[in-house]
Amino acid sequence: MEYRTLGGTGTVVSAQCLGTMTFGKESSEEVSHAQLDRFIERGGNFIDTADVYSRGLSEEIVGRWLAARQGVRDQIVVATKGRFPMGDGPNDAGLTRTSLSRALDASLRRLGVETIDLYQAHAWDPLTPIEETLRFFDDAVRAGKIRYAGVSNFLGWQLQKAALTAQFRGLVPVVTLQPQYNLLVRDIEFELVDVCRNESIGILPWSPLAGGWLTGKYARDHTPTGATRLGEDPQRGMEAYAPRNAQERTWQVIDAVRQVADGRGVSMSQVALAWVAGRPAITSVILGARTLEQLDDNLGAAELRLSEQERGLLTEVSSPIVSDYPYGTPGAQQRSRALPPSIGG
Repeated sequence: MEYRTLGGTGTVVSAQCLGTMTFGKESSEEVSHAQLDRFIERGGNFIDTADVYSRGLSEEIVGRWLAARQGVRDQIVVATKGRFPMGDGPNDAGLTRTSLSRALDASLRRLGVETIDLYQAHAWDPLTPIEETLRFFDDAVRAGKIRYAGVSNFLGWQLQKAALTAQFRGLVPVVTLQPQYNLLVRDIEFELVDVCRNESIGILPWSPLAGGWLTGKYARDHTPTGATRLGEDPQRGMEAYAPRNAQERTWQVIDAVRQVADGRGVSMSQVALAWVAGRPAITSVILGARTLEQLDDNLGAAELRLSEQERGLLTEVSSPIVSDYPYGTPGAQQRSRALPPSIGG
């Protein structure tokens, strides 16, 4: 297992992070604990959860696992998130001091820990000034309730505003961004990756397998069925499947992933995960597995190093579709400026 620093901090985390969104819903507590055990055995030390995952049950499952394993807590970097409603009250959601204070204390209780290593705003809150949120994070660090602050699902301008506000006000910095990022969804490259690189913010990609599409489990023009996320709910599955199925780019990317996987004798999942892990500013790739077998396969990506040719193929075929402006050629021309040519000898 490779290790990297958590954004611009000195804390070291594994380049793969165990996501726990399936815990308590798609994975039983027994299976969840088996996944946690296997992850640690393979060198992982970074676990990500959220209060809304299974309505708090995911955090409780992680908490019981930590309590049952003597000495493990000191070796693990635990991340969780708050923002979405966990109650019916008008102040049970958002990034306000009131809401986050309740959410953080509840997460500490469910996890059974005194301090959360990385506490993240689960999404932007248009009703709450970002300074209020950042001051809450700063106070929580000073109180010993959290060690670092991060955000998830922010847009480029939102992340930059958060980073600059923290700097100007002397508050604890935003050290991580948790966005969706994979070979089929690369839009964070338009703005967010540059912000992260400029501000020393580490990226923690969620859905690196694009909801299972990059595993090869779905076929062209064939409605998903069976024990898959799209197959278990036919109506919702079809609504999610149809738009992506209609894009030729989808199948070009999948074919390229399959080509590389067949050439290496590895799974498509491992190829897709290895590509994400090698992208700029990536700190740790979040794995989400239902079963121990799926996790074992995903963990195999930690040892896979794609060649320059393989990486180039995948990067080229998955290039995001952009309009002319501001991200296409005309837009790039507006952002470029070359030095004047040399004169004389």
